Amino acid sequence: MIAYAFVALCRLREARRHPAPEGLVALTCNEIAHLFHALFGSEPVQEHVLAWSVFRRFHQAQARDCHYRRQAARES
Repeated sequence: MIAYAFVALCRLREARRHPAPEGLVALTCNEIAHLFHALFGSEPVQEHVLAWSVFRRFHQAQARDCHYRRQAARES
């Protein structure tokens, strides 16, 4: 529970200081935990881990937008 509270506070602090750029999903608690684990694991490759996070969040934003457009088309 303490670990999750720490990650949740990290997420809130990040959201306040640096809102998600256009076209990216905001950092989630799971994404922050994944980044901590990957960056401070046995052999961190920081550029790859951060690039993969941006790639994943970009595609999540695209999927979200597509989903919302599809829902709006059904309601029309």
